[in-house]
Amino acid sequence: MLAHITLSDAPGAADLLLGDIAATLAAEGLRLAGAVQVNHERGADCSCDMDLTVLGCDGPVVRISQSLGAGSQGCRVDGGALAIAAGRAAMVLERGADLVIVNKFGRIEAMGGGFRDLIAQALADGIPVIVAVPPRFRAAFDDFAGDLAQAVEPDAALGWCRAAARPRAA
Repeated sequence: MLAHITLSDAPGAADLLLGDIAATLAAEGLRLAGAVQVNHERGADCSCDMDLTVLGCDGPVVRISQSLGAGSQGCRVDGGALAIAAGRAAMVLERGADLVIVNKFGRIEAMGGGFRDLIAQALADGIPVIVAVPPRFRAAFDDFAGDLAQAVEPDAALGWCRAAARPRAA
């Protein structure tokens, strides 16, 4: 089972929602894999720092943003750091999980990298996955997921996760 939530492009909305869902489900005893993002504001003139917490991993958070300097228009995601986080999440998945949460199907996933292989592996293993999909990457996500994915409204995402994961956890 693969669910996707689509929120506006408002920075951080999906990150907060998925972070809250992960915290709630972990407190309920579910084994989670994947990653959630936390943004750290640096002031009005600076882009935020982006950190990924790999779920089910005792390792440190992974800073996935890089400072490109004032006026830069390039992508700030550090692809190497994202690959490290995805690798750690894959090791957690190998140990077993009830649910996979992926902070975003973004530009790097649309190009075939990032957490794309983790999502595919979880689905192949029969582990449910929930992922946020920004509107601008929806077509790439649909190409990747085909008819395997279902849309879930943000206010129903926690319930979907509980229903999808509970039969595995029981």
